[in-house]
Amino acid sequence: MENFKLTEKQSLTLKYLEDPNINEVLFGGGAGGGKSQCGCFWLISSCLKYPDSRWIMGRSVLKTLKETTLNSFFDLIKILEIDKTDYKYNISSGTITFNNNSQILLKDLAHKPSDPNYDELGSIEVCGAFIDECNQITHKCKEIINSRIRYKLDEFNLTPKLLMTCNPAKNWVYSEFYKPWKDNKLNENKKFVQSLAADNPYISKHYINNLYKIKDQNTKERLLFGNWEYDDDPNKLFDYNDINDLFSNCIIKEKEFYLSCDVARKGIDKTIIIIWQGFEVIEIKSYDITLVTKTAELINQFREKYKIALSNVIVDEDGVGGGVVDILKCRGFIGNASPINNNKNSNYRNLRSQCYFRFADFVKEKKIKINTSPLIEEEIKKEFQYIKDKDFDKDSKLAVISKENIKIALGKSPDYADALMMRMYFEVNKKQNHYNLSIIEY
Repeated sequence: MENFKLTEKQSLTLKYLEDPNINEVLFGGGAGGGKSQCGCFWLISSCLKYPDSRWIMGRSVLKTLKETTLNSFFDLIKILEIDKTDYKYNISSGTITFNNNSQILLKDLAHKPSDPNYDELGSIEVCGAFIDECNQITHKCKEIINSRIRYKLDEFNLTPKLLMTCNPAKNWVYSEFYKPWKDNKLNENKKFVQSLAADNPYISKHYINNLYKIKDQNTKERLLFGNWEYDDDPNKLFDYNDINDLFSNCIIKEKEFYLSCDVARKGIDKTIIIIWQGFEVIEIKSYDITLVTKTAELINQFREKYKIALSNVIVDEDGVGGGVVDILKCRGFIGNASPINNNKNSNYRNLRSQCYFRFADFVKEKKIKINTSPLIEEEIKKEFQYIKDKDFDKDSKLAVISKENIKIALGKSPDYADALMMRMYFEVNKKQNHYNLSIIEY
């Protein structure tokens, strides 16, 4: 191993992987920081150190893994002067087996609708795993991999170890690692190592020069400077700075109150009730409940407190929310319904898309203000980063990606975002307001 010189950031990453109190390490940042090389070095040294051990090298797409990470692996094998007779690479089975019978399994970690629970990984047991470009896999996949790290741990006196690498991305990697690290709130069993091309003294100066020549500013910020706050996803519906401004915007006070509610369906979904004064959110409540009678009771309590007209109440009618609508006799929101004022020239796929695009306009124009706790504020910021234009590059009706796809990427339902978005129902429905429901009397 003497022929391989580690950078300071690579050495720090490997040090964390030796710490028995640390289970997950994210080595992330800009391009050229030696992330993939570090992961390959860890796997090789682990295989040589622990005979009969088993490890995973994974990436979202196996073909990409073989074209990129695996090439880095074999380049490192040559640098370390490991003889070709010391290991065997089986292309068909996707395994690398060393002479001491330790093994690396190459795995495709893409989300497949035919295997939403990653059952293909269910029978595997390994000592540790290296996931390259982990921002391209789902959070659920990461959790499944963690559950499979249990092979011969006691025999080798090891604790479960997962090494992940990636460039800056606005998904679960950002919210679970970078943001808590930045705020000094990262869990004690996790570590984040920020690495840039400038941290790698062994990289070609031409590589760094090419990064400086990148014309797109977002891409340059991410790959050259490792800026996690930039998002170059062309599908995004909301600008990150505009999302942040939601909690500090100054808007004109209005007198009329509204209530929007996203009703919990199952699992970790929450019932979210939002009270609006005009376009200012003055109260947000979250409940771990699904009983329609209890939800209806809570809504009526808020109506009484703020003197909210029944015609200014909107409840998600899909699923169990339909029961709440039946009890209250209020407006029901059906996301897949036709857009309001629909005609042959309508530019929206459905009502949900129509309201999200309208909400995005209001956010961009600084017309909305949200008052809430820091915890809920972070959840709202996180959810809106996953609301994206489904077919931004196609000549078709405007549509946002499905709630199911958001749940796959986010790891939960966008409950707060949906409840906020429904406020736009009253805006898009202004010309067809045929309700004649008066303010409740007391």
